[in-house]
Amino acid sequence: MLEKVLIANRGEIALRILRACREMGIKTVAVHSTADADAMHVRLADESICIGPPPARDSYLNMTAVLSAATISNADAIHPGYGFLSENADFAEMVEEHGFTFIGPSPDHIRLMGDKIAAKRAMRAVGVPTVPGSDDPVSDADAAAIADEIGYPVLIKATAGGGGKGMKAATSRDELKSALDLARAEAHASFGNSDVYFEKFLATPRHIEVQILADHHGAVVHLGERDCSIQRRYQKLVEEAPSPALNENQRREIGRVSSEAVRALGYRSAGTIEYLYEDGRFYFIEMNTRLQVEHPVTEMICGLDIVREMVRIAGGSSLGFTQDEVRFSGHAIECRINAEHPFTFKPSPGQVETYHAPGGLGVRVDSAIYSGYKIPTYYDSMISKLIVHGNNRNECLMRLRRALAEYVIDGIETTIPLHQRLIAEPAFVNGDYHIRWLETLVQRIGRE
Repeated sequence: MLEKVLIANRGEIALRILRACREMGIKTVAVHSTADADAMHVRLADESICIGPPPARDSYLNMTAVLSAATISNADAIHPGYGFLSENADFAEMVEEHGFTFIGPSPDHIRLMGDKIAAKRAMRAVGVPTVPGSDDPVSDADAAAIADEIGYPVLIKATAGGGGKGMKAATSRDELKSALDLARAEAHASFGNSDVYFEKFLATPRHIEVQILADHHGAVVHLGERDCSIQRRYQKLVEEAPSPALNENQRREIGRVSSEAVRALGYRSAGTIEYLYEDGRFYFIEMNTRLQVEHPVTEMICGLDIVREMVRIAGGSSLGFTQDEVRFSGHAIECRINAEHPFTFKPSPGQVETYHAPGGLGVRVDSAIYSGYKIPTYYDSMISKLIVHGNNRNECLMRLRRALAEYVIDGIETTIPLHQRLIAEPAFVNGDYHIRWLETLVQRIGRE
């Protein structure tokens, strides 16, 4: 059993990991930038260490500083959360080389799945269907011929990508060069790698992902699927589980395929296999080798603590349960609350004057803000996740409407009004949406 965990992150996910560790009797070490000296995870951790100035590159992305903090505090392990260093294979390797336990998959699996082309090849080799597209990085000289062969529209994606960065669509040859240049520039700025590849652009797919847990002993289970199709510029805003688009046969099949793929790869820890789903068919797009932002919706329907399981697995424990013992109950929906204007999405950092979180049966709030907290300008704008659970989707929607109406965050603008609007839309109520639906809704609101 691990005795002390350093949390290499900030905000709500740092607090989430801290709580799981505390319930396991594990001491915690919070690292923070100077901008986060008053952060809630810093206040609640057993120890805290400042690792640098506000810019992430000088603090949360500073591998040397994080490892030094682990050494100084005599930590046993490091949990990277999501974002920052969570999918950096070099960091995971350094953690292990310095004698700490990395709470996550092996560096080799992080590296494999971080290369989107290599990931597609690996998944195709173990029987997972993939989106038609190029099998290698695309050069400028070959771009037009490859796009013609795939057929327009094509989606240009960074090989080292994620979170919608380095992703552009081209609907014709006339648009190809400018889209390619933009994708390369964004990929280089975001990942230090300008390589891109092409995929067939699917018109109105849903984004379906499967949560996996795997231990060191070959045991693998899936915890069902999440529907993450409510997106703006490839950034998820609302997630729900299970997906209202799938029937039971499809649900069992995609779970089976995902589990078998992970077992064949010898993967360990938590992971998420992401698919596009259109016209009854699934296409693998990527695997996230980390804890997902939206993991709470899965926890709400299966009653398992995914962070706890990650820590147990990292400590060498077996899962302790089989697929047949995983029980799913009801429906859950998560709304990501951002410090942004609800319809223009302009960032709105500043001081939270009044904060009142909703409560009641089936309501969970994952947040690290509080009345008087000053939201820094340096980091991601997500400040809270509101998750609700009900016996069925309709009950869940009614509970979500009530919880959003109770949620008070004064002093800054937030996306709460957007969530109130979109969950009242007939298409969402009926579960009839896709990954481009929200963009259309926002445009319509802008015209009103």
